[in-house]
Amino acid sequence: MPRRKPRADRQAGRSASGAPPLGDVFGRTEPGPHSDETYIVRTIPAARALKTYRCPGCDHEIMPGVAHIVAWAAYDGEEDRRHWHRGCWNGRQTRGITRRWS
Repeated sequence: MPRRKPRADRQAGRSASGAPPLGDVFGRTEPGPHSDETYIVRTIPAARALKTYRCPGCDHEIMPGVAHIVAWAAYDGEEDRRHWHRGCWNGRQTRGITRRWS
């Protein structure tokens, strides 16, 4: 008995190799620390975190080898990006920004 033909909805979101898509490689959009702004957000895995950054949410350092979030305002450009701890980014609506940057 031949196999059933795969349903189209099972194939949606898959590449030619059958692997799932890469996720947020190009960034996803989320509301920023101020609800009226839209931010582009990327997840940086621990293996790609090679430098030390300072999180604007808690004003502590993000050490190399720690997975974190990179976010920037959608209309300001990528050169104004900030590196956040994942927990600080998730709590940005209730905590506010500790460190202001210029």
